[in-house]
Amino acid sequence: MEKIFTDKATAPGGHYSQAVRHGDTVYVSGQLGFEPGSSEPVIGSLEQQVRNCLGNLSAILEEAGSSLDKTLKVTIYVSDVALWPEVNRIYSEVMGDHRPARTIVPCNTLHHGFEVEIDAIATV
Repeated sequence: MEKIFTDKATAPGGHYSQAVRHGDTVYVSGQLGFEPGSSEPVIGSLEQQVRNCLGNLSAILEEAGSSLDKTLKVTIYVSDVALWPEVNRIYSEVMGDHRPARTIVPCNTLHHGFEVEIDAIATV
């Protein structure tokens, strides 16, 4: 098992790794909408939060020898299910033709007041 870390994504704020690679599989921890590489919780628009989550996810996957187009499963947590159409629109723009398995989880408040968090499982 290999712990993955890159300074191009938000540093862990607790006792966890940005990702763990086991064999040819990468498990990426939930990414909030921090600016990639920043640990300062500046809450931007929903669109910026989604793009930041995916930007952090992408940087971590690249560090692990993978990429967004190699994701197998994505889980998206939203603070309000009413945000889903906009989150889905932005996610679709970023992911393009790649359509991994995906789960949407409506939840209440996310850490630091963010509205979205995304984690993923990918192959290398």
